[in-house]
Amino acid sequence: MDRDTVEPEAGPVPGEKARRWVEYHDRFAARSTAAYGFVWDLTADAVGPFCTDVDGNVFLDFTSHIAAAPLGYNSPTLKEKMDEFDLPSPTKIAGQSFYSSTGYPPESPDIPGPAQLMERLTEISGDGFDTVFLSNTGAEAVENSIKICYDHRGGASQAITFKGAFHGRTLGALSLNRSKAVHRRDYPEVSGVHDVPYCDDMDCTPETCDCGFFSGGSSLLREALDPKEGYVDPDDLAYIIVEPVQGEGGYRFPSDAFAEEVAAVCEEHDVLLVADEIQTGLGRTGDWWASDGYAFEPDVIASAKALQVGATVSREEVFPDEKARISSTWGGGDVLSALQGSLIIDTIEDKNLLENAVERGEQLKALLRDAELDAVTGIRGRGLMVAVDFPSKDVLDEAVRAALERGLLTLGCGRRTMRLLPPLDVTEREIELGARILAEAAKTVDG
Repeated sequence: MDRDTVEPEAGPVPGEKARRWVEYHDRFAARSTAAYGFVWDLTADAVGPFCTDVDGNVFLDFTSHIAAAPLGYNSPTLKEKMDEFDLPSPTKIAGQSFYSSTGYPPESPDIPGPAQLMERLTEISGDGFDTVFLSNTGAEAVENSIKICYDHRGGASQAITFKGAFHGRTLGALSLNRSKAVHRRDYPEVSGVHDVPYCDDMDCTPETCDCGFFSGGSSLLREALDPKEGYVDPDDLAYIIVEPVQGEGGYRFPSDAFAEEVAAVCEEHDVLLVADEIQTGLGRTGDWWASDGYAFEPDVIASAKALQVGATVSREEVFPDEKARISSTWGGGDVLSALQGSLIIDTIEDKNLLENAVERGEQLKALLRDAELDAVTGIRGRGLMVAVDFPSKDVLDEAVRAALERGLLTLGCGRRTMRLLPPLDVTEREIELGARILAEAAKTVDG
């Protein structure tokens, strides 16, 4: 497959082989969240954003596995780096119980491992971030983020999340979710979690805000923590948790006014701020962390997806001193994933992919706007995290299906939003292809 010339070519989806695979898979698997009958063939040709399904259809993947494949398929740069290493067996060890060496000296061993990944994370996270706890998933990264905040605040029992939030599917993370009811229904929850509105207009001011966050010259966040009239005691507040850009909630990009108010309230009350960067982190928005583009400065960062492992990043004094307060059998012990995470960071730096994310994201938005699509009610984004709004969920579903039938993989989020997440090294030609296919698909739906 030649990345410079290949184009999507799709027949009926799902095809006969895909239907058989789905039927076989579903015979054993618990019902989950599969979006449609696309079945990627791991043994077939794939490169960059292009992949092949089991029926031989070629797709342009603008989902990047929900931001978990930041360099797309078979990145030659990543593959060349991986091929340099003679990987050990096992590649997964009890990393919290045993130290491991991948060569000497530890600052530059033969194979970058968990310790080197943690060092890279502190380097890209800015001043003060000097300590990392590695885990398996984004939900675990969030769980450990809130656990260390509860611990650091000496038993404080309250927390604040935002309406529309999605932070994972473990019970603690579920307690913070405020997106779809199906995520939380009938599950027990951590007590003391309050919510306030999340900004849904990236250009709003306190005077023009209509999401409910700003009201009467103040914000609901500030009012909630008011020592005299609020309902949350700041001294009993363990943390505020925020997605710098809401993902599952509908790709909502907050305004500068919202970010400035969150920053001001956190500073005024000395509140720990957790940034959930599971989907937004590692270059997706054109910065290492989406938080870098806003006024608020998190005390804790939760990362995963593009990193290939879960990671909780903070300052040493925020983490517990007591041994076994946080721990995990596989946390910090996945040598292969840690190697991949380290090399992904290196590749993003070496190939200037933060800059590419900004340029290609602007190109994608401009092409879609120039197409003047009647069925599209809004286009927005930062870097290669782009949202396309449709009038309703039914029209969104039609558009996702129409794009799929033309060989473009997309995903829905929120109530009526299509999310586009091309790989960070996507090219100008590939953006043009994707925009053209999406425009053709959008013209077939009834807006």
